[in-house]
Amino acid sequence: MADIEEARKEFQRIDTDGDGFITAAEFKTALAQGGDWNVTESVAEVVIKARDLDGDKVLSFDEFWTYLNK
Repeated sequence: MADIEEARKEFQRIDTDGDGFITAAEFKTALAQGGDWNVTESVAEVVIKARDLDGDKVLSFDEFWTYLNK
């Protein structure tokens, strides 16, 4: 299980516009910043969709937290 404070920091790092949600574009950018991950936005959309519990096409912190703890 992830530490909630570390998860919040990571969520905020990925959520570059600070709106409280991670979009596919933000997720793609975060993976690219990691160095070895070069994914397309459509691949990022698939990952977001698989973790998006309410179907709004973005990840809230609660959805991100749930993902980290599975």
